[in-house]
Amino acid sequence: MSTPLDRPWHARPAYRQALGLAVVFVALALVAAWALLGSHETASDRVSTGSEAHPTALVTHASPRALPDIAFQDASGAVRHLSEFRGRTVLLNLWATWCVPCRTEMPTLDRLQSRLGSQEFEVVALSIDREGAGIVKRFFDETNVHALKVYVDPTMAAQQALNAVGVPMTVLIDREGREVARKLGPAQWDSPEIVAMIRRYVPQTNQ
Repeated sequence: MSTPLDRPWHARPAYRQALGLAVVFVALALVAAWALLGSHETASDRVSTGSEAHPTALVTHASPRALPDIAFQDASGAVRHLSEFRGRTVLLNLWATWCVPCRTEMPTLDRLQSRLGSQEFEVVALSIDREGAGIVKRFFDETNVHALKVYVDPTMAAQQALNAVGVPMTVLIDREGREVARKLGPAQWDSPEIVAMIRRYVPQTNQ
């Protein structure tokens, strides 16, 4: 009568038990990997769906937020402050000529200013180009931007003061100088949806 040690190695009970455990382990690993992949796909689908549904939406705050009185320069080099715009609704867009998405959305901001700009509303496109107003003027000339005024912060201090993690970054400011909505990233600012939203913060005389 043979013993386990007399049998070929692949026929021994210990080998068969180890082989069985290995098969079970691999099967469980495949199931886990498939489940994980499926969960990632589901999450991705949700994010994609939300982004497509609201590609240009400003995120409105539950209550208005105080803003720092940031300083910057106008086309002549004069120092301006955000508080000077209090009393009107402001769409403050932080951008730069070296930022490709910023350059793409700038004409839409220009058209928004052409459409709604008045004593009650202004688009303040604040460049953070270190070269100053000159490079912004050249960019506006090259892209036929006429309605927007030149505002620039070559110190880039506004970016930190506004807690902007990148550009473009846009803040909707009410007549009391408070932030009511924000968006990080580019948008089609003259789209009907955004125009309708901004109109809710502008006095009826500009409707």
